Amino acid sequence: MYAIVEILGQQFKVEAGRRLFVHRMNEAERGSQIEFDKVLLVDNDGAITVGAPVVEGAKVLGEVLSHVRGEKVIVFKKKRRKTYRKRNGHRQDFTEIMIKEIVA
Repeated sequence: MYAIVEILGQQFKVEAGRRLFVHRMNEAERGSQIEFDKVLLVDNDGAITVGAPVVEGAKVLGEVLSHVRGEKVIVFKKKRRKTYRKRNGHRQDFTEIMIKEIVA
């Protein structure tokens, strides 16, 4: 059983027992239970239910495991023969979520 759920404007495929990294959720405390109501699709062993736009009565329950930072991404820009070089780094903040249950 899996579901497609919208979290902070992004869509994720979730299954019970899987870990998920989403953009940082500032309001979520570590160890707290969290509930997602925007379930767009549910597949229950071949029986697919598609919402218009969401599936009524369906929700995904999860637990916040930790807040982590992702790998550093280097953005390097260069124009040849112009002595123009810009180097910039970025690390994204993520929230790690353990999906407990899909209620459909």
